[in-house]
Amino acid sequence: MNITVPKKLLSDQLSLLERIVPSRSANPLYTYLGLYAEEGALILFGTNGEVDLEVRLPAEAQSLSRVLVPAQPFFQLVRSLPGDLVALGLASEPGQGGQLELSSGRFRTRLSLAPAEGYPELLVPEGEDKGAFPLRTRMPSGELVKALTHVRYAASNEEYRAIFRGVQLEFSPQGFRAVASDGYRLALYDLPLPQGFQAKAVVPARSVDEMVRVLKGADGAEADLALGEGVLALALEGGSGVRMALRLMEGEFPDYRRVIPQEFALKVQVEGEALREAVRRVSVLSDRQNHRVDLLLEEGRILLSAEGDYGKGQEEVPAQVEGPGMAVAYNARYLLEALAPVGDQAHLGISGPTSPSLIWGEGEGYRAVVVPLRV
Repeated sequence: MNITVPKKLLSDQLSLLERIVPSRSANPLYTYLGLYAEEGALILFGTNGEVDLEVRLPAEAQSLSRVLVPAQPFFQLVRSLPGDLVALGLASEPGQGGQLELSSGRFRTRLSLAPAEGYPELLVPEGEDKGAFPLRTRMPSGELVKALTHVRYAASNEEYRAIFRGVQLEFSPQGFRAVASDGYRLALYDLPLPQGFQAKAVVPARSVDEMVRVLKGADGAEADLALGEGVLALALEGGSGVRMALRLMEGEFPDYRRVIPQEFALKVQVEGEALREAVRRVSVLSDRQNHRVDLLLEEGRILLSAEGDYGKGQEEVPAQVEGPGMAVAYNARYLLEALAPVGDQAHLGISGPTSPSLIWGEGEGYRAVVVPLRV
């Protein structure tokens, strides 16, 4: 049995699996990379118990049943191979188990294989079989990436925050929404893509990161999503076929809609990049405990100021301010992260010095809620 595949194609796709397959695990089989072949295709797969990933590469290949190769040596060897093509083949020697022969250019080696028995069954859906995945939809991969990346920053990194360590995906006849919150700020992104069903799924934030990496390599392909019991599956058929399954978190977000302000005492429109840069500069001098930046909102301007152990700084940014003057303070990091997805024009809706503020841009479904610090 011989399989031949371009080194660049193999290396590019292995970079996705390299982030999934752990170098150490309580289950030693997780540290192995699985592979098998069909006529004209090499299929690679791996899991870490939370994310399953399978990649299909076009290759000169004949049928090969599943085998497991030690992942880390395989990853390192492929990256450093001298030739443009990689040849894989099964080999065995008297008194030894199966081995995978790997060659490229003048380099050749053999890696010991592990038996595939006992390796966990991947949860990726098979074809059009809806048995375990009754809810299915399709959307442009670029739009899905935009929704996920615009809200990911607001998910909590603290273990005790439970459900807030994930990103909630909402499917409804009105459209698709991604939401994240850590209890102190909230970000959501709406896509006007009506769904044929109504459901919610909370994906662990770390799994969302892997999902985004896979989607970014889709080259504009459509993303097929399927919801099953405790699992979200993703399939991309454009270019190299990629399928993945993500274990979901139990439960759903509390009713976050009640913290989104609907009325504002003050509305502000300002150039997005000018405000971001001003916040970055002024925050260098902010208090190291709460990173506080004060905003004085007056007619025609925003006056930013911060004071800490290293001194005091301030900067003025031109702005359209509708309403009475007001002073409000934010954690600089929270404010910057909320402003980051906003385009040329940023809008701020201020309800009061201690009430949640709303931030949004123009022409997109992004909104962010930030709770001010007490002045």
